[in-house]
Amino acid sequence: MGQERPKQFIEVYDKPIIIHTLEKFEAHPEIDFISISCLADWIPHLKELVKQYNLSKVKWIVEGGTTGQLSIYNGLAAAYKDFPEKDNIVLIHDGVRPFIDADLISRNIEAVKQYGSSISSSPAIETFAITSKNGKVDTIVDRNKSMVAKAPQSFYLHEIMAVHNQALKDGVDNSIDSCTLLHSYGKEIHTIPCSTDNIKITTPKDLYISQYMFDIQNDTYQVEGKE
Repeated sequence: MGQERPKQFIEVYDKPIIIHTLEKFEAHPEIDFISISCLADWIPHLKELVKQYNLSKVKWIVEGGTTGQLSIYNGLAAAYKDFPEKDNIVLIHDGVRPFIDADLISRNIEAVKQYGSSISSSPAIETFAITSKNGKVDTIVDRNKSMVAKAPQSFYLHEIMAVHNQALKDGVDNSIDSCTLLHSYGKEIHTIPCSTDNIKITTPKDLYISQYMFDIQNDTYQVEGKE
């Protein structure tokens, strides 16, 4: 992002991105507790934000790992230590993906109950080409069968913990996301549709897009200088 602050603490609409995200889970009646993995140096600041915005469901704030996989593991492990029961469901989400809504949260929970997993996915709007190292196209993937994996990615807590523990035993610590990790161990994964608006804010361009999307949500978008 070209800023000193980690991207999740950048403010959009006078509020850090991560707070926009957390408030969606805080407000959902089926979410009991929230676990956050955070950069060690920013944990005190995050704790202040949690208090400032009265996020009462935040139960654990843990230090992130050196990879995304290890950060997810740390957050899961904190929850699993207190709640190892087999019927507990966990939704793994990105702190910089604030345009989740209550319906998507609910559908993730229901899909886990029905299928055992739930990967929020949007239809591919461009063609995917699988290439070799020299740039040659090996395979063109049928767009009608292609989905973009987003978040939440949701599972029974004890099952996702078992996969993470096995991965660490096998020396795997940098899987790109949870569905990739589960797929590598042959686990069945179920997808549910979500909007392409469920974006992850990772670049300055995404930041500008998110500002526009918040404008639309709050009915403040201006056309030719008029409300």
